[in-house]
Amino acid sequence: MPEITEYKGNKLITLNPGSKYPFSFGLNKAKMIMENLDSIKIFIETNGESCGEQKQENNGEATTPF
Repeated sequence: MPEITEYKGNKLITLNPGSKYPFSFGLNKAKMIMENLDSIKIFIETNGESCGEQKQENNGEATTPF
């Protein structure tokens, strides 16, 4: 069960808190994850080969979603 903790005055969510490798992140990263959830799902489904369509910027060069 995830739990909410605090680090230097900032709230964190910790996934798998009792495991060998817990995963913690704050509110800003949680928002970024939610904004990019579709790309994360594609990344998982394609075994890391794709994260979906990338916008064309910088004279036609592909940019990363982050």
